[in-house]
Amino acid sequence: MSNSTLNIIKIGGNVIDDDIQLEAFLEKFAAIPGKKILVHGGGKIATRIASKLGLEAKMVEGRRITDKEMLDVVTMVYAGLTNKNIVATLQKYKCDAIGLSGADGNVIKAVKRPVKEIDYGFAGDILADSVNSLAIKKFLDAGFTPIFSAITHNGSGQLLNTNADTIASALSTAMADHYETCLIYCFEKNGVLMDVNDENSVIENITAKDFSKYKERGIISDGMIPKLQNAFDAINKGVKSVYIGNASNLHLFQQQKFGTCLINK
Repeated sequence: MSNSTLNIIKIGGNVIDDDIQLEAFLEKFAAIPGKKILVHGGGKIATRIASKLGLEAKMVEGRRITDKEMLDVVTMVYAGLTNKNIVATLQKYKCDAIGLSGADGNVIKAVKRPVKEIDYGFAGDILADSVNSLAIKKFLDAGFTPIFSAITHNGSGQLLNTNADTIASALSTAMADHYETCLIYCFEKNGVLMDVNDENSVIENITAKDFSKYKERGIISDGMIPKLQNAFDAINKGVKSVYIGNASNLHLFQQQKFGTCLINK
């Protein structure tokens, strides 16, 4: 394993939807020293563009149904418009970014999600051990900062829409073989909250046992559950630390004052 550290940062859709917030976040991201990776989805931009094209966005439990027409839209928006705007902004802040999907360099392979109660269409589930960490390491060693969109491929020419939180988790566990890896989820909340209506009720540290307890009591619910499940999965597979917090506070990360820290014990 390399002695150097690697920070993998996932940015949430609500920040991507706000140009001012996104620019402020990217300036802070660019200032983080050392090797880093950014993972993003597309926010509501894909839904807006789909609507202009006469396509209705279908969501089930917060997850997008990706039929053939919607796959075209999310690929254009996530891997094109959003990704390249992020890359261009980071170049402005002297961060030499390179935009990637899972198909580029064959870095992330996925399989089309099997149809059970719901047909999610061209949604991709990442295959175990399918992240090409050596290829990603080449980009990092060459001085580039990879910017991953939430698009993967199946190795047979089919692109797939894949959850960005899951991509960030899979990247962090794969790269932990080469670096001391930290995973940071940035979104619009200050962290995991004891009271969802009180931004100051941040739970500073949380263990897997705490997570189970808070789920039972309904303190942690809805979209925070899969986010934390991904995060604890990463810790169990060798990632050194995981943080969840507000994108506008990213500059506090290096003082370890950022949001909620997940603890492996």
